[in-house]
Amino acid sequence: MDGYLKRLADPLLAELLAALPAVSLVGPRAAGKTTTAARHASSIIHLDRPGEADVVAADPDAALDGLPTPILLDEWQEVPEVLGAVKRACDRDRHPGRFILTGSVRAETDHRTWPGTGRVTRVEMFPLTVGELSASTVPTLVDRIAEGDPALTGGTRWASNAADSATSAGTAGHLRDYVRLALQGGFPQAALGLPERSRRRWLDTYTAEIVGRDAVLAGNGVDRSRLGRYFAAYAHQCARITDDTLLCTAAGIDRRTAHAYLDLLERIYVVSGLPAWSSNRTKRLVKRPKRFLVDSSLFAAATGTTEAGVMRDADLLGRLLETFVVAQLRAQATVSEHRCALHHLRQHNGRHEVDIVIELHSGHIIGIEVKAAAAVSRDDARHLAWLRDEEGDRFLAGIVLHTGPGFVPLADRLWAAPISSLWA
Repeated sequence: MDGYLKRLADPLLAELLAALPAVSLVGPRAAGKTTTAARHASSIIHLDRPGEADVVAADPDAALDGLPTPILLDEWQEVPEVLGAVKRACDRDRHPGRFILTGSVRAETDHRTWPGTGRVTRVEMFPLTVGELSASTVPTLVDRIAEGDPALTGGTRWASNAADSATSAGTAGHLRDYVRLALQGGFPQAALGLPERSRRRWLDTYTAEIVGRDAVLAGNGVDRSRLGRYFAAYAHQCARITDDTLLCTAAGIDRRTAHAYLDLLERIYVVSGLPAWSSNRTKRLVKRPKRFLVDSSLFAAATGTTEAGVMRDADLLGRLLETFVVAQLRAQATVSEHRCALHHLRQHNGRHEVDIVIELHSGHIIGIEVKAAAAVSRDDARHLAWLRDEEGDRFLAGIVLHTGPGFVPLADRLWAAPISSLWA
């Protein structure tokens, strides 16, 4: 054994390489993309190394010719001309499993001249989930619900097993465990065995460099100081629905610049907000997105959040746990058999609000509420009950995820379950 932790993306990546000529593995820097892609590759070209990059830039077609496949082109965005060579190679030979591209910048695939269209299939890969860290083989929550897993309707036996599994794996058994998992986050270098002080220093450095260097390089002329202020303002609004005006004022920029900065931070996978959900049946919904950083550890690093501080601040605790849960679900959604997208829901008057609405491509929906509480009552599911009644048969299930050990049926298609049920 070489210590490699199997990633959620591994089976999907293998499946796609067996059927398609080129796959692009994209996501945040230092999320483990290169390590995973290398396990599926026969040849590797590191384009973030000047020597290798110069050779490829001089003649991309010749550099790729004759190498054993699949060929991994790591950090392809450093030599974007290589995409043209990939296009030409795929046009000449459509055999599957020819190229793997990895990168930390989302390609502008909507541009008509992007050469990957119809040739390169994108797979997103996010920081480690707790399930990956604990080598869990449990299917994604969405797949379990969509396939009618009897464990989700069969009473307390499943709950006891989930809680026992979570505790024995050293992952989460009570509130402080969940807080520590959220602060630890999923970046492999930070999450795998670093002492707390070293981990916090690593995350501080990562946050500074991703905004101060990577975003500036990807943004072509971005003002580093103003971008830093915008990112800090965004981080402090994590897990909130806020108007752009607040961020513009905090960063000292106009709305147009703010939109450009947001697009840039999304392209380098630092922020990943939840769009507002909409429905023909449900009216008067807020259209603004809910803002999230891509990993709960970045939220902690960017805001100076500590375990002691979280345990003294109910609002901060709730937002940290919600960011943590969204990160787990986002990673699961990229590989779920039942394709889905994550949203949030809030009425204009604030009368009803659901933390996470998962919409399957079938049109069915799943509602998720996140509670920093060990005991949940039917009242905690009232917004989910409203959504169920509004949407009728489209509504598959509503889950109140909490920090206690118990699984409790609350009402028709509504349950309370421990957060650890996401992986245990």
